[in-house]
Amino acid sequence: MSKVFATAADAVADIPSGALLAVGGFGLCGIPDELIAAIAAGNATDFEVFSNNCGVDGHGLGILLGEKRIRRVTASYVGENKEFARQYLSGELEVELTPQGTLAEKLRAGGAGIPAFFTPAGVGTPIS
Repeated sequence: MSKVFATAADAVADIPSGALLAVGGFGLCGIPDELIAAIAAGNATDFEVFSNNCGVDGHGLGILLGEKRIRRVTASYVGENKEFARQYLSGELEVELTPQGTLAEKLRAGGAGIPAFFTPAGVGTPIS
């Protein structure tokens, strides 16, 4: 399979419902807007998303969130999206808040086939 696609729609055409999506960007910068729009134009739903945030209402991942196509989010920051808050507080959205460095390590480890790792974040605090 070629890793170069002519269009964003071609790039996301094989993403099924229930897929795990790792989405880049930081805040509102570097977001793959064209790919998100192409996913939104399709029918796939029930996504599990790894990203540092979930966009804002109507922008970035906020588009998929507004369409209730995201089931679970692992993120390091979630404070700018009212629809995110509404879905989370009503029990419609599963959320895992993870420190930014741990989120990066989860992605690195998963990509390298490492099933588990230790991080000292939270050790010696009430969280542990």
